[in-house]
Amino acid sequence: MTTSPNAEITGLYRYPVKGLTPEPLPRAPLRAGQTLPADRRYAIENGPSGFDPEAPQWMPKTQFLMLMRNERLATLDSRFEDATNLLTIRKDGEVVASGNLETAAGRSAIEGYFTENFQSELRGPPKLLSGRDHSFSDVARKVVSIINLGSVRAIETMLGGAAVHPLRFRANLYLQGWPAWSELDLVGQTLAIGEARLKVVKRIVRCAATNVDPETAKRDLEIPPTLSRNLGHMDCGIYAEVIADGEIGVGDQVAVEEPKLV
Repeated sequence: MTTSPNAEITGLYRYPVKGLTPEPLPRAPLRAGQTLPADRRYAIENGPSGFDPEAPQWMPKTQFLMLMRNERLATLDSRFEDATNLLTIRKDGEVVASGNLETAAGRSAIEGYFTENFQSELRGPPKLLSGRDHSFSDVARKVVSIINLGSVRAIETMLGGAAVHPLRFRANLYLQGWPAWSELDLVGQTLAIGEARLKVVKRIVRCAATNVDPETAKRDLEIPPTLSRNLGHMDCGIYAEVIADGEIGVGDQVAVEEPKLV
């Protein structure tokens, strides 16, 4: 198998609240077995799910407000402050809700906004959830999601030249330098970023959330069907588990480690 060339991190993002705004980071520490700090730390329950914050267990994204079904979330601009646990939500530049997500009053303020403004999309009272160091990821294991920008450009070609905003894929790391779709062959291999090491564990199967433009909130493309027609699958991007600690940042090189000979 041909060794992949090095890639470069051009974007690094976390998503403190599942379904809400991506937050760009210049650098971030990685710890073995963990996500990026505060990534998917919170979620907004869409009706009773049975989630127990004292014994958190993975649940499918359909239990929460999320872009696959609730594209209006993309009209909101949210920011989370680590030092104060304060989430501030803006719409059209105006603050519409804010609250400390580690207090009952703060969570209630956020829940009240969604109760009032997302009523037609709710299956029950919205509830702001968190659970110790739980991550509300789309997969049960704690992972870092990676998108190859070469593959995004290939999707644009499949769509006849339509622009595809990379943030449609809501990844943690965006890389340039790999050939289109070469990332899909890296399952089982190890990525080196400085001192950090990440083992690629799974391809990412795309859902209808990628059809939503993150800037306009319009459902204007059909990315999963396009992938299926052209490639015979709906995979774009990879999940990786952190297996060695290290700090990573925009501009860092990503190398595929050569397998050790036994």
